[in-house]
Amino acid sequence: MLRGMRKASSNWLGKIIMATVMGVLIISFGIWGIADIFRGFGQSSLAKIGRTEISTDQFRQIYMDRLQQIGRQYGRPLTSEQARALGFDRQVLQQTIAEAALDEEARRLGLGLSTEDTLKTIFSDPNFRGVNGQFDPQRFQGLIRQMGYSEQRFIAEQRRILLRRQIAGSIAAAMEPPKVQLEALARFQTEQRSIEYVKLGAAQAGTIDSPSPEALAAYFEDHKALFRAPEYRKISFVMVTPEEIGKWTEVSDEDAKKAFELRRDKLGTPERREIQQITFPNADEATAARKQIASGTSFEDIAKQRGLNQTDVDLGLITKSAIADPAIADAAFSLPSGEVSQPAQGRFGYALIKVGKIEPGVTATYEGSAQQIKRDIANERARTKVGELRDKMEDERGGGASVVEAAQKLGLSAVTIDAVDRSGRMPNGQPASNIPRGLDVVTQAFNSDVGVDNDPISFNGGYVWYDVLGITPSRERKLDEVKDQVEARWRAEQISGRLRSKALDMVQKLNSGAKLADEAASAGLAVETASGFNRAATLPGLNAGVVAAVFGTAKDAAGQTPDVATNGWIVFRVTDITVPPVDLSSDAMKRLKDNVQRAETDEQIAQYVTKLESTIGTSVNETAFAQVTGANNN
Repeated sequence: MLRGMRKASSNWLGKIIMATVMGVLIISFGIWGIADIFRGFGQSSLAKIGRTEISTDQFRQIYMDRLQQIGRQYGRPLTSEQARALGFDRQVLQQTIAEAALDEEARRLGLGLSTEDTLKTIFSDPNFRGVNGQFDPQRFQGLIRQMGYSEQRFIAEQRRILLRRQIAGSIAAAMEPPKVQLEALARFQTEQRSIEYVKLGAAQAGTIDSPSPEALAAYFEDHKALFRAPEYRKISFVMVTPEEIGKWTEVSDEDAKKAFELRRDKLGTPERREIQQITFPNADEATAARKQIASGTSFEDIAKQRGLNQTDVDLGLITKSAIADPAIADAAFSLPSGEVSQPAQGRFGYALIKVGKIEPGVTATYEGSAQQIKRDIANERARTKVGELRDKMEDERGGGASVVEAAQKLGLSAVTIDAVDRSGRMPNGQPASNIPRGLDVVTQAFNSDVGVDNDPISFNGGYVWYDVLGITPSRERKLDEVKDQVEARWRAEQISGRLRSKALDMVQKLNSGAKLADEAASAGLAVETASGFNRAATLPGLNAGVVAAVFGTAKDAAGQTPDVATNGWIVFRVTDITVPPVDLSSDAMKRLKDNVQRAETDEQIAQYVTKLESTIGTSVNETAFAQVTGANNN
């Protein structure tokens, strides 16, 4: 439908018709009470906070930037559906509104920050420092480009952030958690317990006779929903990615050798050296220091004389290209290991350089690099081909062709899966092996329908087109279809019920004075122990539920809990409880204090911002928000 509308509006007559249709729709919205989409907002506003309006385009840019950032963290692009499922869309909206509210408050309070002060903060940011420890303009430009900022936009954003920090800092000033709170938290976290325990398994449940047909049928009737056949969908899809197309591309040795010559330096492993550097303002001081070294003073002592520590002089194990100053690089990579250079004139003065460990470089050979080079060339060529095939696929799809028909016409391989459920499994219970890892085509297919013209999925630098060819609705199975599954589940419940009764009986005896060793011996069980673990511990062979149960049981008392992984039961007795003494001056307590203080500060600021938003007035255009985040596409 959408594709048809786009094609219909591609000529002048279509545009007139579509404009008339949309005009009628807008008027009807006004009549039937949907005009509040526009009420209180500018035509392109998504939210209004006080006097500040967040435009739809502005929020779209913010949302897409954040979506790409979280996609890089996940290691693959995040779809709009996945982002909404995680609540990511609302988080970004709330954060954007909170930032706008703080900006409004900064204006109301008359707060300001000069460009000079903003630049000082940027210059002191360690993320923008080069190998010499100073602000590196090239690194700065590269990093802000990666984040999608121009220089002017980044500086303006930093100014707003610094003003927000002024407000937040005044709210959080002098907040400090009381010692009683820290001591209680420390005791809670560091408390340690020891237990003795036994594992009750299927052997302790005794013989479970097979259920009668009537009992099995009754159990099935009571639990019929557990055995329903899921909804299955028949889907077809075709991938057009650089990797997929690159498989077809043959690269000659001649082309590969040309590429090798161009990339020879990058393919090899360059020499790396441990470099230390002391910079002097003039040649005289550098020469005098070099004479001291020649007389027996160590390089490190010269650094101390000049008030420098190890981090000030140590550049680390680096390549020649990592040194921005050519004169310094030449001097550093012409010395043998352990030697100190003569004064070398660089861009920022004169330097003495000391070379430590040297890791020789490895020269690349064509034979060792040919396979990778050919693969890279194939992928580069394939990227161009991807764009061409994308346009052709869209043309074919726009003309009414199915995914399979379009693929056949273009010489592409389509994949058809006759039946797959929401979890990606086929009727035999096995995962659909012909769906590439990371391609979430199943979820997309279950959000679509038969005959729907779906937009392609972005995947691995290319695209995936898919069609839903058929739907097999979920249905109730008959007992004969799932008899083995029903009996297995019935038997598991019988075993678990018997073990629970035995465990409860054993716990009652232990709490009445019996010994676990005696009870274990009579049941043919071995007593095991676990000592000195805290609430966050992972005990080998025991699930997290055991730890939780143990910390809810008094010393010398017994308890029981299911072992879900084995359909067994655990019976334990708490043999010891220790609480290490609290040292408020320890590093661990300082970290705890910082974490508590940070959490309380965040909570205080959140309450302040919520009150601020309420006071100055906040409204959201939900329709525009749904449009940006893709919620209105479902």
